Amino acid sequence: MSSVTIDDVEAAAGRLTGTDIVQRTPVERSRSLSERCGADVRLKMEHLQRTGSFKTRGAYNAISLAIGESDRDADESAIERVVAASAGNHAQGVALAASDAGIDATIVMPESAPAAKIEATRAYGAEVVLRGSAFPEAMAHAQTLTDDPGTRFVHAFDDRDVVAGQGTLGLEVLDQVPDVDTVLVPVGGGGLAGGVATAVKARSPETRVVGVQTEGASTLAESLAAGELVRRDEPDTIADGIATGGLSELTFELLDAHLDETVVVSDDDVASAILLLLERAKQMVEGAGATAAAALLNDDAVEELDLSGETVVPLLCGGNIDVTTLKEVVTHALVDRDQLIELSVRIDDTPGTMGEIATLIGGERANIRTVRHERSHPDLPVGDADLVFEVETNGPAHVDRVLTAVREAGYAVEWTTRES
Repeated sequence: MSSVTIDDVEAAAGRLTGTDIVQRTPVERSRSLSERCGADVRLKMEHLQRTGSFKTRGAYNAISLAIGESDRDADESAIERVVAASAGNHAQGVALAASDAGIDATIVMPESAPAAKIEATRAYGAEVVLRGSAFPEAMAHAQTLTDDPGTRFVHAFDDRDVVAGQGTLGLEVLDQVPDVDTVLVPVGGGGLAGGVATAVKARSPETRVVGVQTEGASTLAESLAAGELVRRDEPDTIADGIATGGLSELTFELLDAHLDETVVVSDDDVASAILLLLERAKQMVEGAGATAAAALLNDDAVEELDLSGETVVPLLCGGNIDVTTLKEVVTHALVDRDQLIELSVRIDDTPGTMGEIATLIGGERANIRTVRHERSHPDLPVGDADLVFEVETNGPAHVDRVLTAVREAGYAVEWTTRES
């Protein structure tokens, strides 16, 4: 498969111009992230696309080209249907682009795909087939559905036309932030990163392009270190949009040629980035969409990249987060920030004691989520019990005030954190 060039990206940009399928998304400065890493951080708000992600760029470009080629070539069957495999965002991009072109779309998604992405894909008019526990299984099944004449398989990243379409985001960043020093790009299959790196390095060679992955899906760093493709059959990350299991030969070639650096962040970093963007930037971003920003919350990544004084653009590439996932992520982040804790208080198991301790906690303006009696531990003396409170606080200083109030009332209390 031939590579992708800046000419391909610029031609794709011409096709996208004027369509209401793909929007020019805004850029906003993040004061919080700027202060965190000593740089001028500008958020590229690609999650505000109509489908909630950048994927529409590549899908629209590929489908437009396929239809144009079949119209020009009398020996080629007219495109009547497209097939794709996706964890969710590519699915919606293909579904919308196919609907706009007036052709059918069949999308294979893993059974673990967020419900919000499945329903959104169906709402754009596509037939959705659920197959397998992860993206690689969905991909394998999708590839069996493409034998019919007039069917075009639209790969999420192993497709020149798709990658060229994704690269238009890089041109847009350069146009909006011409003095950008570093662009942070999340990496799954490498379609976005490959396209953006191709565009940015061709038009602004001095601009650094950094790929960001999570620990549970870090196939880019592993592939670059090995000098060949490394895959993971079951990637494990809350950033489901980049849990592709690996790159393609096409994207590996592009990233090896154009990417300056790669960093790896944890799921904890991603969860913290989602919450920070929600609280400070007032933007709801999914795990994959927050991965680039998560690099600015990872001390090792910030030190490695040395961003001080730079203009930095993390790409917020997707905003399709499932409500259940959002709840889990917020809870995890709250635990990490000591804003959701568990207090275990040893008591004489007599009437009124629970109310007294609850009053002490409430008196410090902390909110009790749940409480339970533990009476069956083997080390509990007869007549004693542990009251276990799940408590919401404002952070470590608030926790200390709650602990002090309970202890000064004569109770033995232990503090732990937990996820629920």
